[in-house]
Amino acid sequence: MAKILCLETATKNCSVSLGDKDLLIDVKELSSQGYSHAEKLHPFVDNILKEAGLSIHELDAISISKGPGSYTGLRIGVSAAKGFAYAAQLPLISVSTLACLALQVKDIPDNALIIPMLDARRMEVYTQTFDARYRELTEIEAKILDETSFQEQLKNQPVYFIGDGVEKFEEICNHPNAHFLKEKLPSAREQFYIARQKFLSSSFEDVAYFEPFYLKDFRPG
Repeated sequence: MAKILCLETATKNCSVSLGDKDLLIDVKELSSQGYSHAEKLHPFVDNILKEAGLSIHELDAISISKGPGSYTGLRIGVSAAKGFAYAAQLPLISVSTLACLALQVKDIPDNALIIPMLDARRMEVYTQTFDARYRELTEIEAKILDETSFQEQLKNQPVYFIGDGVEKFEEICNHPNAHFLKEKLPSAREQFYIARQKFLSSSFEDVAYFEPFYLKDFRPG
């Protein structure tokens, strides 16, 4: 038994999912340029639980996308997740935003690489490299893109770039091994499958002290 409510607010996609055991039950999400998290997150949670006939106290865990991503979006999501977990005395699970994004890349060659990219203003992205089995090959980093970026990875195998930072890299990268999956954002849909594995291994956060992974300091404006 593992009824897990997942919240994803690291980008402009406000996303909530509910899963039980190994089955994804439902997903509610909206991608908005205006960042609708403050208005939509709690109604999505209410609706998804009501349609499943569950209360927050009948869940087994709360999962949150921990970042990197939007400072404000992460604060909203983490605050909500911690509130739910504390009120219902549920374990809190955190999942990497980039790992969730990488899971959207399907049916690729065994030797391929997956590189999710989240826009971090101008020519900078938050990124990390995964193999075709979604195993982490590098640490998460904030990287400034130029024409030489990822040339070593592109040299010997196909590389699949995914996320809202992809468009600006496609403009300066014309390597034949580069594949660009555009208009993709992290979703609570993929988050559930990672959260379930963490639940089974009892990989939980301290609700009182958990903080989002911003990667960089907050800069207003």
